[in-house]
Amino acid sequence: MILPIYWAFLTFMLLKPGIENVEYAFMFEGIDKVLHLSIFTFLGFSFFASFPKIKFAYFIQIMMIYALLTEILQDEMHWGRSLEFLDLVADMIGVLVGYFIFKKLQRTII
Repeated sequence: MILPIYWAFLTFMLLKPGIENVEYAFMFEGIDKVLHLSIFTFLGFSFFASFPKIKFAYFIQIMMIYALLTEILQDEMHWGRSLEFLDLVADMIGVLVGYFIFKKLQRTII
């Protein structure tokens, strides 16, 4: 049940208008990549938890298409966001981390 809610929230957050170059005390260079990795780790984990029997290749394809589409839409919507290749890399690393966490917990619990 959490997957559709999280996916909708994530889509909103990735596509909402952004303000580039705003500095806060907690920010550091590369924080956006850490955020991408973190949110896609949870997405990958929750997706696999919702569909544990899905083939890994399908899972990767779905996640890659989603990550690519959100990056393209960020660029095309001209709302202060842009397409960045390293965001895609962080997204896919996050998805893989989520997958491996799920598999590790699955082996531990079962």
